Amino acid sequence: MTQEPFPSWPDVAPKLVNVAAGRSPADMIITGGIWVNVHTRETLPDHDIAIVAGRIAFVGPDASHCRGPDTQIIDAKGRFMVPGLCDGHMHIESGMLTPAEFARAVIPHGTTSMFTDPHEIANVLGLDGVRMMHDEAMLQPVNIFTQMPSCAPSAPGMETTGFEITAEDVAEAMTWPGIVGLGEMMNFPGVINADPQMLAEIAATQRAGKTVGGHYASPDLGPAFAAYVAGGPADDHEGTCEADAIARMRQGMRSMIRLGSAWYDVESQITAITEKGLDPRNMILCTDDCHSGTLVNEGHMNRVVRHAISCGCDPLVALQMATINTATHFGLEREIGSLTPGRRADVILTPALDTLKIETVISRGQVVAQDGVCLVECPHFDWPQSARATVNMARPLKDDDFHIPAPQGANAVTANVIGVVENQAPTRALKFELPVTDGRVQSSGDVCQIALVERHRATGTVVNALVSGFGYEGPMAMASTVAHDSHHMIVVGTDTAQMALAANRLREVGGGITIFRDGTELALVDLPIAGLMSDAPAAEVARKAEAMMQAMRDCGCTLNNAYMQHSLLALVVIPELRISDLGLVDVRTFEFIPLLEPLS
Repeated sequence: MTQEPFPSWPDVAPKLVNVAAGRSPADMIITGGIWVNVHTRETLPDHDIAIVAGRIAFVGPDASHCRGPDTQIIDAKGRFMVPGLCDGHMHIESGMLTPAEFARAVIPHGTTSMFTDPHEIANVLGLDGVRMMHDEAMLQPVNIFTQMPSCAPSAPGMETTGFEITAEDVAEAMTWPGIVGLGEMMNFPGVINADPQMLAEIAATQRAGKTVGGHYASPDLGPAFAAYVAGGPADDHEGTCEADAIARMRQGMRSMIRLGSAWYDVESQITAITEKGLDPRNMILCTDDCHSGTLVNEGHMNRVVRHAISCGCDPLVALQMATINTATHFGLEREIGSLTPGRRADVILTPALDTLKIETVISRGQVVAQDGVCLVECPHFDWPQSARATVNMARPLKDDDFHIPAPQGANAVTANVIGVVENQAPTRALKFELPVTDGRVQSSGDVCQIALVERHRATGTVVNALVSGFGYEGPMAMASTVAHDSHHMIVVGTDTAQMALAANRLREVGGGITIFRDGTELALVDLPIAGLMSDAPAAEVARKAEAMMQAMRDCGCTLNNAYMQHSLLALVVIPELRISDLGLVDVRTFEFIPLLEPLS
């Protein structure tokens, strides 16, 4: 299925000029609203917006001169007219949904523009997977702009992906319509050390006049950070404290502050604006990762804006951070991000800015949602079988695949343990003394086992390690083929037999998330596309995701959105400790470390 590209401003300029001048009728006029002007940070009552060919032609106190016999009239009834919201950095795959179903889920929440980095599917299916995501994105009735993934693998030498992204792939993608830049440059050590491939990818993006996304997951704000900025990344979303946000803005980057399903990094950074009084033009709101349950039950960018306001941000400033700031950053301020002539007619009608209840959503001059209901078709791409057969395991696994042997004669060991941090992406590098029984290391207390099962090349590799922080109780296991960024299979559990059951279940269904306890499957979210996404409706996937999270709670886990923590345990570009198919990685030094150490 193909869709005609949205007409450019020059293509429709005659229509815009004639409607604005009153020589031709508008397709639609929104009357009697409060114009939220994000250019001047004003609210202007009793204004009209005239729309033709999907773009805004006129904004003013009276658009009656633009009205014709067939003009659609929408009475704003004194509500605020707000630009459609933009998500400056996100991964559609994290919603467990295809682009079409993700769009259907977020349109009622007022999101009309998304800047997506499909690096999850790039790790599984390479450039072909990116193209599939891009092609479905281009079909949607809202603006889904794609950033070409930069790092697959995210940390070369630390993990093995299904496919690798090359500088040649990046250069090719820069010629596709709808590609707006390079996805987050996660290999920050590579940039700092002037790695030729990383700099070649950045150069190809800059030569195309597009934006380079950043990912600087280090607390070091000295020369290493300066070297990273000098390499070309223009934004960063990995900050967790006020100093991070200030450093990025001072060095000419956009500080992207995120509120996802599990990342709560807005409150700690927005104080750079609300308390320090810095210029807010260089701060952008984003989600990064939101799963389907959050999207369906809580919202999307409207949720982020409301949260920023609750943290003390002026509502108009918060809206700038979710509209014009984002558009300007990607060089699209003449296309989206404000309610001004020539821009795409992406409009939200809401009764109040602080609560931001989304009543009417207009995208490209079409009413796409009303009172929480999506009113338009979100076309699907025909996903091939190659995208649905991606769990390639050499054999069914047995419980002894998950045994951790202890040194001969040991009664106890000191273990390096991954420590989960609630509501944040970083982990902690912990050490625990653990007992040994029958020559095997035993989980104890809050320490349970974690394994990474290779699933791209059927090597049969199983890497075992230990993790703390989930609070699981009783014999259970959780397995997932969503395992950022290389997306092998992660299995976390307190019992090796349950771990084998969970892993084999995902082998059987072709990917997803499952939880077993006492030999019984408590929940399954089947994700047949790349082991990452479902093309089922968002509400259906959200119900399965909620059942999965309830199963985690039933097994003793009380962490907020613990599933997101689970999915990041193999993300070898965020400190401190991670697991990969090659071993246990200390991300502070980018070195492999042993799981077990001699008792001191």
